[in-house]
Amino acid sequence: MTLQDRDKRALLILAVLLPIAALIYWTSGSSSAGSVKVVAPSETVGRDEKRISVLRTALATVDGKEAVLKQVSSELAEREKGLIPGDTAEQAQAQLLQIMRRLAKAQVPPLDIRQSELGQPRSYGESYARVTVSVSLDCRIDELVNLLAALSAQPEIIATDEIRCTAANPKSKLMPVRLTVSGLVPRRLVPEKKGIPAL
Repeated sequence: MTLQDRDKRALLILAVLLPIAALIYWTSGSSSAGSVKVVAPSETVGRDEKRISVLRTALATVDGKEAVLKQVSSELAEREKGLIPGDTAEQAQAQLLQIMRRLAKAQVPPLDIRQSELGQPRSYGESYARVTVSVSLDCRIDELVNLLAALSAQPEIIATDEIRCTAANPKSKLMPVRLTVSGLVPRRLVPEKKGIPAL
């Protein structure tokens, strides 16, 4: 068998290219083969199925949670109707004082508020604030009890903070009373104080 010129040239080119190809294979293949690692899958089919079932369960409860949210929102709106109205804390305090005067006049016999004092508005939680009014009056013990009962029956969110009674007059049974009441208002009415807190 004789080789033709064409076959000789092909063998010569093959002899030159074969070592170059081997060199490229070993240099590129050895560095990538050392860095490639076989890693086990992080999630199996069982895990995926459990995750899907948890998501389906959560999705099934969304309608119930939306219904509960709607009910709670309506209850909150109904309760917030009892907040003392006013555009500022001072207006809310004036409203609270008007409520106290109206209740005192509605008593039998009507009670006379001698003096009133407005307290410092303070925050009450994250969403509300509290305004305070103190009133001084003379009344008998049963009249004070009736006034407190009427105060607790109001639709506004009002509570008694403090009651100070001094000795009663033995003949008329009247005693000087200082009554401090608070009402809830929206938090926006009481500005946030900045600076160093007092000790």
